[in-house]
Amino acid sequence: MTIAVIADIVGSRELPNRDAAQRAIEDAIARVDAEHPAADRALTATVGDEFQGVYRTLPEALRSLLLLQLALPDGIQCRFGVGVGEVGAVDSAQGAISDGPGWWAARDAIEQVHRMEDRAVPSARTRIVGSPGEDADMAAQILYANAYLLARDEIVGAMSARARRLTYGRCLGVTQRDLARTEGITQSAVSQALAGSGAAPVVAGFRALDEGVSR
Repeated sequence: MTIAVIADIVGSRELPNRDAAQRAIEDAIARVDAEHPAADRALTATVGDEFQGVYRTLPEALRSLLLLQLALPDGIQCRFGVGVGEVGAVDSAQGAISDGPGWWAARDAIEQVHRMEDRAVPSARTRIVGSPGEDADMAAQILYANAYLLARDEIVGAMSARARRLTYGRCLGVTQRDLARTEGITQSAVSQALAGSGAAPVVAGFRALDEGVSR
């Protein structure tokens, strides 16, 4: 099993500085890849406002995408279509072109995110689709993971920039004392910011996914 991810930029045409946004996203991707290496192929800009990457397992992909959401600065968000299935490439005169059931599923997934965002769930940012032929166990995993992602995206999307920074640090095991020192605030203020933003279940979910990776 392979996990293909297609990401695109929310509201890319309305961004006041598209070049700066692109650099900010690429910097965030590089930071996550350095501090939490999990990708077989880290998210890389392809065409337009899209990025593509490949991960070994679904928990690894979901952990990395959470960190990326938390690492992005205010005013910049991404959507993520996650496809479960085999991935490959087609040779062309311009180089290898991503292809295979995993990529088709990822494309379907990001289109679903767009539809959900435009209708009943404007906070939706992440969706998983399995390619045809995935077994019943994986289908169940995808079902439960998609339900979890709806809540996760809602919480993260409502966080302030500081709350996202603090949550990112806690996911990676940074102590509240060290976070307070970095932010220039008291440890009590860190605790209050984490509690008020709903960070605790986000961090707990990140750690629970780590248990899924370890099995």
